[in-house]
Amino acid sequence: MSFKVEIGLVDSGAGENAASSSYQLVIAGGGPAALSAAIYAARYGIKHVVLESWKPGGQAALTAEIENYPGFGLIAGSDLTGAMKKQALEAGAVFRMETVESATEKNGKILVKTDSSEYTADYLIIATGAAPATLGVPGEDKYYGRGVSFCATCDAPFFKNKRAIIVGGGDSAVKEALHLTHVVSRLGLVHRRDKLRAEPYLAKKLIEHEKVTTYWNSHLVEIIGDDQGVTAVILDTPEGRKHIDTDGVFLYVGTIPATEPFASLVELDGNRAVITRNIVGTSNPRVFAAGDVTNNGFRQVVTAVSEGARASAAVFELLENEA
Repeated sequence: MSFKVEIGLVDSGAGENAASSSYQLVIAGGGPAALSAAIYAARYGIKHVVLESWKPGGQAALTAEIENYPGFGLIAGSDLTGAMKKQALEAGAVFRMETVESATEKNGKILVKTDSSEYTADYLIIATGAAPATLGVPGEDKYYGRGVSFCATCDAPFFKNKRAIIVGGGDSAVKEALHLTHVVSRLGLVHRRDKLRAEPYLAKKLIEHEKVTTYWNSHLVEIIGDDQGVTAVILDTPEGRKHIDTDGVFLYVGTIPATEPFASLVELDGNRAVITRNIVGTSNPRVFAAGDVTNNGFRQVVTAVSEGARASAAVFELLENEA
């Protein structure tokens, strides 16, 4: 037995007819997990809509180079996510650029409110990813956009032949640091441990780069600047406080899952990530989660894509059983 296929393509604008729309599935997010879920939802014939907010492609689209996605070798994040969205659209996926503000359960349905519309759905896939975390040090807010950045891919051109500092030790920090080495004159890498957490191949490549100076077991404690922007940072190092002249500071100190609209709908852990069961299930049987928004741990594009596909497959199976 199979459920009734309800394909209802709509345009990207909300419009009058878009308000209070009813779907079998709402997919919240626009990154690889959401795009994969959209591809499979469209192929399964599930009546769905993808609410992708203002940042199509998610964090992956802001990554300069992705080297470990199977079949591609080296590819820009924006090119990879662009290809995913193109495939989703060709399969019949429906996208709207709206920001989810709340999601609740009402009368056995999921009620999703955005900044411009309202939707009801039988099921919801949360794939909203995570936003960059901040350090909360003096100067961070003051010089944001004037030397302080959370996206090397976006802002690297502003630092051509200038000095920069990058803070972090994970895959994102190392990949973005390697991107910066093509642009800046000098790059300081600040990490709170004595070893990077990133892939060994990438970590070795960065540490051995001629433009890179590493500051192990160190912390950024202050960002200094003038009317033009950032001029220096203060580091707390094993040798004491150090004043390092720099033109820019790039922060990669973790992420915060974008779960605020869903806090009353599913169980979250202490880091605000969605707690998953059987990879994509949540505490709510009508809600699934995929990608960086979850507590699954291994945050890679390939795992996000896998989880998005599994989430749509789970919804398909439930709809079949309900028919």
